[in-house]
Amino acid sequence: MNGKYDDIINLPYPTSKKHPRMSRKNRAAQFSPFAALTGYDAAIREAARITENRRMLSEDAADELNYKISLLQQKRAKWNRIKITYFREDETKDGGMYRKEEGYFKKIKSDEKILELTNGIQIKLDDIFKIEIG
Repeated sequence: MNGKYDDIINLPYPTSKKHPRMSRKNRAAQFSPFAALTGYDAAIREAARITENRRMLSEDAADELNYKISLLQQKRAKWNRIKITYFREDETKDGGMYRKEEGYFKKIKSDEKILELTNGIQIKLDDIFKIEIG
């Protein structure tokens, strides 16, 4: 052998007599990723979250919706199960999402313009997109 490091190639690996060897777990932790920007991941997820714009009702759909609301106000559909599709505004971004709720009609709070179901869910009348009775 005529290599540059032939004199040290077969020597044992030097270890400190003062400090114990670091465990593999601790050595790996030195190189693990860390969050340099706290909250960045949450901000990216929030920006990627999709919201919808509120759809406008056609005249016919608005008339049908008003008719069904009047039926509910007259208590003709009190014990009928209803399905409501309504728009829910997003609290942090522009737009929102359409949700569906099912339940039994309880009452309409005329002064607050809110429809209430027997399970306690309250929906603003202005947010209702569609009502299915029966």
